[in-house]
Amino acid sequence: MQNKLMKMGKGKIVIGVLGTDVHVVGYQLLAAAVERAGYAVTRLGAANAQEDFVKAAQETAAHAILVSSISGQASLDARGFRDRLVEAGVDCLLYIGGNLTVGSQVDWSETEARFNGFGFDRVFPSTTTLEEAVAALDRDMAALEMAD
Repeated sequence: MQNKLMKMGKGKIVIGVLGTDVHVVGYQLLAAAVERAGYAVTRLGAANAQEDFVKAAQETAAHAILVSSISGQASLDARGFRDRLVEAGVDCLLYIGGNLTVGSQVDWSETEARFNGFGFDRVFPSTTTLEEAVAALDRDMAALEMAD
């Protein structure tokens, strides 16, 4: 992973909403919580293509990308995301969370496995609290620092 995190605070994070999804409430709350936790946050807003995240991660030398989606269409929108990052030479954590699939009968473990298969490091259900998300980010960033 890029340079030591301690020299630059807790790290640089890109946060945005993927695909045609235009919700912003959860995204804004998450961005604010991550900023309060001491991270430098680049906010992309709603309705972003994968390329928008990749470009922002390149420009900011991001340590993590946090993707939000509540439309239920994330399986379509997120496919190939990690591949795009690798092609662009971006080495960072990749998270996704929200209402990722259509229908309430979908088994969460299947959803999580699908997104892990897409290359996401963490997959959060819509019931995840802001505190849980930030705690996971803190743990993963600390692990990166230890690996440097």
